[in-house]
Amino acid sequence: MQILLTGATGTLGSQVLFSLLEEKFSSIENIYLPVREKKSVSSKERIRKMLQSDFAPIFIKNNLAAIRAKIIVVSAKDILNPERFLDGVRITHFIHSAGFVNLSTAPEAKDEIFKENFEFTKAIFEAYSRYIDKFIYISTAFSAGNVGGLLPNDYLKTAPTAHRNHYEASKYASEKYITQAGAAIGIPVQILRPSVLGGNIMDTPNYFISKYMVFYLFAKFFHRNTSTDPVRITANTESGLNIIPTDYAAKVIVAVLDTAIEQLNIVHSKTTHITRGITKILETVAFDNFSITQNVINTTSGFESKLEQFYYDTIGVHLTPYLTSEPCEWDTTLLQQILPIPAYNLEDYLGDTIKFAKTNGFKNQQW
Repeated sequence: MQILLTGATGTLGSQVLFSLLEEKFSSIENIYLPVREKKSVSSKERIRKMLQSDFAPIFIKNNLAAIRAKIIVVSAKDILNPERFLDGVRITHFIHSAGFVNLSTAPEAKDEIFKENFEFTKAIFEAYSRYIDKFIYISTAFSAGNVGGLLPNDYLKTAPTAHRNHYEASKYASEKYITQAGAAIGIPVQILRPSVLGGNIMDTPNYFISKYMVFYLFAKFFHRNTSTDPVRITANTESGLNIIPTDYAAKVIVAVLDTAIEQLNIVHSKTTHITRGITKILETVAFDNFSITQNVINTTSGFESKLEQFYYDTIGVHLTPYLTSEPCEWDTTLLQQILPIPAYNLEDYLGDTIKFAKTNGFKNQQW
């Protein structure tokens, strides 16, 4: 196998890399990793730090020399010029895990989000179409938009009409493009859609995640605030939080690489009830002056406190569309056949992931 993985230093991409090395090591010839440089840290140094971090699996640490021999770090500057580094090698599996996660609904943010997700994905596919055997696109389970009921794995038969933000819309547009472009030139395309990512549940350390986003930002906001002002949180009390451990999502991605599955939602079979989930998060960060309402809170309705206004001016803008989503569930029949979802208490898991984040100061990994 000759693999090219984008987003290898990201939350999911790093776990996909670890799982590839653990599960497919003997069959992998090379893994190409396009990585950006960061100020005074080179691309190679970023990968070295990740492989040698305290959070790397034991297998990685015990086989570091052999693993390094298979990894080819490529400057992100060359990502759209594969002829500069492939040297005639054909990529059997191109895994596009890199993405720009921005949940903004502001009209002025649309162009940047589509440029980073849709336009970049299109440019990558066009640049590598002559060099790859299969294209695996890591999308999001929320690219279907704000729809209720039972969601199938196939999102492409019916065009969504209710995207909550430009991020969802850009990911869906990318799915449509690569599916059609792949079919036109005979390259198999696989679309894999993880749900909201949470801390590890299968690998050690449990509850680890390299970047704290989405519901972690909710916890971080209330953990770091010093006000005791009351806050009303708008949420649909009939809805739920669908969170999937990052290591589980990564293992599923690796497990299906060589299958004929074209679309797969990597989601939990159950959701955490929205009221109990919010309560668990806020209990864990010791914030208790809150209430949950289905009323819309904004400048028109008025705010009950400065903290409440600050919440809706910042993270509330991005999170409220998810907290007020239509109740839905995903069909996980196929997913369970591929890799059964580990059994654990959803509310305890949610609390434990926040405790882990608190212990680590909500600090993202710097690799």
